[in-house]
Amino acid sequence: MNDPSTYWLTLTNAALGVVVLICCIAVGIGVLQEVSARRKKRVALSQLDREVADLVASFQDGHAFHTPGLGLTMADGGEKLDKEEER
Repeated sequence: MNDPSTYWLTLTNAALGVVVLICCIAVGIGVLQEVSARRKKRVALSQLDREVADLVASFQDGHAFHTPGLGLTMADGGEKLDKEEER
C-alpha cells in the first residue's frame, strides 16, 4: 500500500465493484417487478375469462345473444339458420 499507484488501483477496483453490485441489484429488482406484473396480468385475465365463461353459460347455446335493439345476434359470426333447419 506504500505505492500510490497501487492505492488508486485498489480504490478504483473497489468503486467499480460497488457499481457492479448496484447494477446487479437494479437488474434483479427490475426482473422481480416484471415477473410480478406478468403474474398480476395473468390472474386478471383468468378472472375475466371466468366471467365471460359464466356469461356464455347463462345463455342457452352460448352462440346467440338477444339484444333488444338488434334482435338475435350471432356471437361467433355464423350463418343464420333457415326456418326449415330450425325444426
